Parts: sequence; C-alpha cells; structure tokens
Amino acid sequence: MAKRMTPIWSTALTAGLLIPALADAHGIWFAQRAKQIAIVYGIGADDLEAVKRQPHMESVQAWDAELNPIGAQLRTAGPVVLVDTEAPPTIVSAVLQNGTWSKLPDGEFVKKSKDEVPNAVKSETTIKYATMIHGPLTKPVPLIPAQTLQIVPVGALPAKLGTPMTYRVYFKGKPIAGATVINDMVNDPDAAEVATGADGRVTLPVRNQGLNVLRAVYVSPSDQPTKIDRYEHTATLAFTLPHAPEE
Repeated sequence: MAKRMTPIWSTALTAGLLIPALADAHGIWFAQRAKQIAIVYGIGADDLEAVKRQPHMESVQAWDAELNPIGAQLRTAGPVVLVDTEAPPTIVSAVLQNGTWSKLPDGEFVKKSKDEVPNAVKSETTIKYATMIHGPLTKPVPLIPAQTLQIVPVGALPAKLGTPMTYRVYFKGKPIAGATVINDMVNDPDAAEVATGADGRVTLPVRNQGLNVLRAVYVSPSDQPTKIDRYEHTATLAFTLPHAPEE
C-alpha cells in the first residue's frame, strides 16, 4: 500500500468514465535533458511547446529519498522547461491546468467552452498530472494531494525490462476502477489501453531498459453542464531502469 501524505479529499468520490477517454490524450511527463529534469508536453515523439504552457503549470513539488519535501521551481531554458530543486530529488511532481476545449464538427479543437461554441460536438476541461521517480527509493511512493489522478507502483521497481509490474491508479486519493492505462506513452502511444480493475490495479510488463512513461486517463462527470461535458484527467508515471555497466 502507498504511504499517504495526509491528503485532504472529500469523502464522497464521484463515479466517472461516462464517455470513453481520448485515445491520443496528450500529457506531461518528466525526462532528463542534459542531465537536468525537464517537463515534456506531448505524446509519442511529439515534444511540443512546454514553454508556452508553463504559465499553467502548478504544484511543482519534490521530495528526497526519505520523503522529506525539498524546494522545487520551474525555469525556462530556451525551448525547454526545467525543474530546479534545492537538493537531489527522488520524486518530482507537477500539474498542468490545460484549460477547456471544445471539438467542432469538422474535428478542430478550440479553447472555448460549449456555451461559447453552440455547435460543439463535445467540450471538456483537461488536467494533466505527472510524477517521476528519479532516484533510489526505499519507501513506498506516497499519494500526493495535488495529483488528483496518480499512478503508484505496487512494490519496488524491478531491475529488468519485461518484468511484470503492478500499478494502482488513484483518483482523489482512492483506488479507481475503469481508468485506462498504456505502458509507454513515448514509444508506443497507440497501444491498446488496459482498464484498471475494481481495486484500481493493473499489471503490465516493464517496457524499457531506460525511460518508462506510463499514462492513465480517467474521465469524470461535469459539474458545469452548460460549459463542459466532462473532465479529462491524464496522469503519467516516469521512471528509468539503468542499463548494464559499460565495459
């Protein structure tokens, strides 16, 4: 079980998945750029304009190996958004409030609510969450209150690709059924999605002997039906398996 960081959630959890999640949902994830931690926005090989979205990024947090919080902030470096921390981090997380989007009949998306676009096919508010395990961790990955949707590994990370690994997906601090998960958002973004079970769990083989970026999507109902049809939550979990030593 994941260790909780005393998140404050409502005791009532709203059921979701009214509409299937978008198969090509973009997200944010953490990756190394020149030995520094960067936030990437995109899907697959698409490394899109994270700098343009930086004003909408929030709740940037980091913890050391003992799960003590350490200072973290974003910094723009040319076309890349980097994460600066006060000490070497073991876990890093962030949230992107990606705004409200409506799909027009011709397939185009516009950043407007459906009361602004009467002919919209659908309208949704999209929020992106990202967590990265960056260093050796001897304690369970905690639940992070700012991560409304979070992928948490069950047990220690393995050393080899192909090893079956179980994850649990949490929504508002509780295991959620019906979240859809893919194993590799970067290298296999069109993979068939696997839904979490009643206990929020899904088991998948570790995809890469290197960077792994899992993605989970969960759709929850709208509390503003005149403006949006739903909320789309997209979470990633990034971690890296080391390669064999050079000879």
